[in-house]
Amino acid sequence: MPDTIDSLLHDLDDDDRNRRATAENGLVALGAPVVDHVLPILRSGHPRSRSFRGAESVLSRLGDKAVPRLREIRRNGPGQLRSMALRFVAELSGEQGLDPVDRRAIERLVRVKLLSERPVTLPPESRWMAFPADHLEAVISALGLHDLRAATTVMGLAATEAGGAHDSLEIETSHGKKETVNRVFITPQFGNWRLLYGNSFLDGFGGEYLAEKASEQCGEAQFYSVDTYHDAHVWYVARNGRMVRRHATWGDPEWEGEPLPFEVEYIEGKVWIDPSQADAHGVTDANVAARHLSVDVGFMRKRETHGHGWLATTHPGALNSHFKGALPI
Repeated sequence: MPDTIDSLLHDLDDDDRNRRATAENGLVALGAPVVDHVLPILRSGHPRSRSFRGAESVLSRLGDKAVPRLREIRRNGPGQLRSMALRFVAELSGEQGLDPVDRRAIERLVRVKLLSERPVTLPPESRWMAFPADHLEAVISALGLHDLRAATTVMGLAATEAGGAHDSLEIETSHGKKETVNRVFITPQFGNWRLLYGNSFLDGFGGEYLAEKASEQCGEAQFYSVDTYHDAHVWYVARNGRMVRRHATWGDPEWEGEPLPFEVEYIEGKVWIDPSQADAHGVTDANVAARHLSVDVGFMRKRETHGHGWLATTHPGALNSHFKGALPI
């Protein structure tokens, strides 16, 4: 078998796509014994190399079959493979697959990182909801969030922006029904606001609906969506459970509600604005609207950042530890 494995590993870097696919399929068919052979590639290979991507795919496809051996390597070595084994236990099983010692070590590292997490950076092209920071508990209740866990911003965004980690999973309820559970990230406080990220959550329930629901408890909530690839901007303001202003590039209608005071200054020409960011009806750019209404996302100033962020789930029966994927800290 070693000769067979070595030959298949060599073919992971072959120029021929079909040969690479055959090698990958062959390694997966051999099962858990290949774990010891693909981990060294993942430890020393370049992440963009064909062999690295192939080895990564092999472990991903092996899934639960690879986890017992990965745990054994994590506990007993070889030493140079222990950190990579830890990463892939988390990738394949989530936090619940880790040994208690590793869980405690990660919790300590998160606490240490939170002490120096300044400044933070938020993606200006994304989807998010903004709400008054002093109504955090009310919004958590209104949106039905559970299992709040302190998290760095890097960690929270990786968990909810679908960058590799899973931000949703399916569970079976006590009534035998399948239900999708999402994971969300609530940012530190920026000025008087906090933001909520979670692509699957915002897409699944509708960011505008969630903003309305949150605003019933906190007075005002806003939803923003920026998609430069499709040249699409959405911004939505809800107060006390009702929409007061909405713009959607490809919406029908494109505009709803009366222009807000900051828009009037642009419409009347009192303040200059790039023509690509507004028209005769109001502000079309969601980032410009966010800058006026709550938080100018991007590089967040240290002096305006307070507290830390939280990861949460949308069902009491699904903890953060149940979600698969290794998260940067």
